Amino acid sequence: MTDSSHTEKHIHYVSSFQDLVATPFSGGINAICWTRELTGDFSEIVKKVNQNGNITVIEPEELAALQLSEQGQLAREIVLNDLNLLKAHGASPVLNVIKHYDRDDTYPFFPTDVYSFHVDSSPIPTDTFLCTYFGESSEILPNSQGIQKILIPEIRDELKKLYDGADEGFESFLSENCFDLHYQAMPDASPIRLGLGHIWRLAVDHPESQVPPCLHRAPTEKPGESRLLLIC
Repeated sequence: MTDSSHTEKHIHYVSSFQDLVATPFSGGINAICWTRELTGDFSEIVKKVNQNGNITVIEPEELAALQLSEQGQLAREIVLNDLNLLKAHGASPVLNVIKHYDRDDTYPFFPTDVYSFHVDSSPIPTDTFLCTYFGESSEILPNSQGIQKILIPEIRDELKKLYDGADEGFESFLSENCFDLHYQAMPDASPIRLGLGHIWRLAVDHPESQVPPCLHRAPTEKPGESRLLLIC
């Protein structure tokens, strides 16, 4: 994570799960972080899980059944506790081992995969929670350092070439294909890595939101190193 207060004005740091879920987003704050220094060997969980594809979902029962060292057991206890905390809060957390996500090359000038800075959108009030325990961590970007891609003239012109309908339907076309959710970092932007072990709560674009949604993206994974990620 960066030390620059200029780039972190949209982040609020807390020291407990209760504060993580109870602190409202307000003003320019659209990312809240429960900072933690975790003990345990999370890489052992990644190694012991039977990976079945690029993304493997680990069910709590499977996690509990793994034969782990003492350090691996410490890591497992933390993950299971995090899952239980989020479930008790009403969220639906998923634990993934990720080799890599699918890349979107449908439109080479406009990928809409999770490696692109984007915001999450929902028709009902909700938040995005995530925690990277092992591997490369996700990144967020201050909203002031990103521009919605559909507002960039040359990209908008290309999108208009794709669209084959009446002018009044163009904006609907953009939203239906999720083009409106993606952002481009400005040349002098300073993305912020979310680090390992911290649980983050990110603002989502929904009708009752009081703040701009948080811009974020998945990292490029290191070759041969899977990530252990909790997300909901």
